[in-house]
Amino acid sequence: MSTPSPAALPIRRLTPLDLSACADLSENRGWPREEHKWGLLLTAGTGYGIDDPDGGLVSACVVTSYGPREHPALGAIGMVLVAERHARRGVGRRLMRHVVAELGTTPLTLHATPYGRPLYEELGFKTTGRAEMVRGHFTPAGAEPDATTRAATAEDLPAILRLDEEVFGTDRTHMITRLPAFADQLRVAEEDGRIIGYAAAWPNMDNHVVGPLIARDTETAKALIASLAAHTGRVLRTDIDVRHEELLAWVKERGLAPIAFNAVMTYGLAELPGDWTRRFAPLTVAAG
Repeated sequence: MSTPSPAALPIRRLTPLDLSACADLSENRGWPREEHKWGLLLTAGTGYGIDDPDGGLVSACVVTSYGPREHPALGAIGMVLVAERHARRGVGRRLMRHVVAELGTTPLTLHATPYGRPLYEELGFKTTGRAEMVRGHFTPAGAEPDATTRAATAEDLPAILRLDEEVFGTDRTHMITRLPAFADQLRVAEEDGRIIGYAAAWPNMDNHVVGPLIARDTETAKALIASLAAHTGRVLRTDIDVRHEELLAWVKERGLAPIAFNAVMTYGLAELPGDWTRRFAPLTVAAG
């Protein structure tokens, strides 16, 4: 009996029970398994997938919605993957069309690799920015950034949420409140008792990913990165908006090397909401 074409297989919602299958799919395409990140995305977001009759998944992606539950202000699409043996057969296009249709009038964003960008352009996404991935062992050098940082406490969470909504442009409480458990470090920068920035470092294979990184200015962003680096022996990785040229030059001088560029794309809005001047890096490119 022949295997059904992927075009005929149903698209379903994924759940946290699909975590291993999603990690297997990542591995199949040469990505790290990233089970920790998949766990966050499948609990805080909505997964979509196509089951392979022979086991595992043909394709998957996750949407993280922000703002009011009934009428989200923004949806971030990430982890769009198609198994190698089903690649180049229109499966990813079909899954993306389904997701865009299901989200209706919700504005969308995603980070696209050069490989994926043509598909998203075909679907109507527009490039509105770029992010540069950098990675390496952070080595302190020169004068320390002039900003006070410390570990965040439970009492800081309301102020972090207010700052995050102001800078990100919409409410993402359901994601940010997961950071204390998801991240190995959550630190804040403060001035006169007021929080002026915050950042997390969360484990991803042998790395610590820095994100989100939100700060009043570049000096505050530098201080947050330096403080996170001082409390880990792991390699740091982050995705910095290329408009923050000074911060990118600073981290490269301290050992983080450029790895790749991703296009920041939007659908249904001309540019991302919020204040990009204080938004230095996303929590993860998969979730904004």
